[in-house]
Amino acid sequence: MSGMSRKLPSWLPILVILISMISIQSGASLAKSLFPMIGAPGVTALRLALGTLILVIIFKPWRLRFAKEQRLPLLFYGLSLGAMNYLFYLSLQRIPLGIAVALEFTGPLAVALFSSRRPVDFIWVILAVTGLWFLLPLGQDVAHVDLTGALLALGAGAGWAVYILAGRRAGEEHGPATVAMGSLIAAIVFVPLGAFQATEALWHWTLLPVGLAIAILSTALPYTLEMIALTRLPTRTFGTLMSMEPAIATLSGLIFLGETLTFSQTMALGAIILHRWVPR
Repeated sequence: MSGMSRKLPSWLPILVILISMISIQSGASLAKSLFPMIGAPGVTALRLALGTLILVIIFKPWRLRFAKEQRLPLLFYGLSLGAMNYLFYLSLQRIPLGIAVALEFTGPLAVALFSSRRPVDFIWVILAVTGLWFLLPLGQDVAHVDLTGALLALGAGAGWAVYILAGRRAGEEHGPATVAMGSLIAAIVFVPLGAFQATEALWHWTLLPVGLAIAILSTALPYTLEMIALTRLPTRTFGTLMSMEPAIATLSGLIFLGETLTFSQTMALGAIILHRWVPR
């Protein structure tokens, strides 16, 4: 595997992560279009159930053997994956896609902050926090963002932080196949929860093609590609590329959902993205 990795072009892992981000945000836009029919919890259940089925068929997780010290990180990885998706979709019911992703990005931002060893890094964290200030509804007429939606997106960000930290430990040995086991754990908890909260329309067969598209775009494809890229890119490069996700989400929301942002929201998004791209 290592010999094959050395032969790969240096740009290929970058292309992989870009495809992953475009895929997951396109899937999120498609998922949001189903909210009026089955609600955000129903879409979460549909996505996790079908996405997990695809991953299980591909990677056959029952063949994997996890060391004793990997089992707890694997449990947290799976639970955080499910919680992250559940809370994120709930936030999308209330706020635009681009803003939800920007607020969710506080998870990776917190991981970067607490793993930082250089004082200069805190300057760029302040830049990102300034952007978040203008996105959060902390005063009158501040970007007109729903407070509950913002808090749900921040909760999804906390899940993303646990997902990153636990995923590194859980995936050390099995790589992308770990995603199948983590998704299975998430599905056991959040598929019944989402199905219970969904409307009866969730059980209509006509939703199956759209559900499969969401499962592939938002779960099976991007999570597998992310794990592949993470094993081939330096952590700093991976984090820098992931900071483009709010911009991709905003563009996806504009194209597929007709969502537009105010000038202050656009500048805030720019500050959050810029903090990872300014040379250190």
